[in-house]
Amino acid sequence: AKEVYGTSSLEHPSVYSLIAEQGSFYVGGRLHGLASPKFRYPVQTPVEVRKTLPEGKDVVAFQNRNPIHRAHFELLKCAQRDVADSTLLVHPTCGPTQPGDIDGLVRIDTYEALRQETEQEYPMFRWAYLPYSMKMAGPREAIQHMIIRKNFGATHFIIGRDMAGTKSTITGDDFYGAYDAQETGKKHSAELGVTVTHYENMVYVGPEEGYVQESEAKKQGKKVAKLSGTEFRRRLRSGEEIPEWFAFKSVVDILRKAGDKAFC
Repeated sequence: AKEVYGTSSLEHPSVYSLIAEQGSFYVGGRLHGLASPKFRYPVQTPVEVRKTLPEGKDVVAFQNRNPIHRAHFELLKCAQRDVADSTLLVHPTCGPTQPGDIDGLVRIDTYEALRQETEQEYPMFRWAYLPYSMKMAGPREAIQHMIIRKNFGATHFIIGRDMAGTKSTITGDDFYGAYDAQETGKKHSAELGVTVTHYENMVYVGPEEGYVQESEAKKQGKKVAKLSGTEFRRRLRSGEEIPEWFAFKSVVDILRKAGDKAFC
């Protein structure tokens, strides 16, 4: 656990799972003559995904484990514009993550709704789903995600703030630094043959300018509208209004319909 997660503390949810919930032995090596596992959502192999990507273009991959809200989508638009004439591969993990996250099958429903809502305006976006269970291993997991996305055809990979990070289940302290994953990804970028693209948080400053990078908002003295994850969940459960600058209505409708079963 120490070598993989950087800690052996049982306050780390994946370390706890490894020690207290999983078996004592692992079997490694090649598998022969077995059919691919079946999932309750569409899954494509790396070869199948690569066939959907335009030849000769850079591919910017985005990994996430939560529903995509407005700030995420604005970040994707920035990334696709910054890498000229590129394709944006939205490639979320859909297996188990950590307690309190949105259930994988519910997340798939939100992704499919958003894909259908945006595909005409953003034809350069591609969507595929990865049957992978997040380990919340911070910088080391960021490297794993870079390798996986390279297999799926990515030339660039977005690493956001605190990627694959987690907090102590007791104190709430972060196990990894906010930018550790970015720095580790950049350090190994040339070796892996995947360029790291990284962005600040996107913040909403009003209907005229919409979303801008956080440092730009501070530089201009803009007032930033905020809605915390805790408040978002409270409003979901209570049926109170959730502003459209924060979340897509189609995504909110799916989460509300799912109710408490939406949460792991």
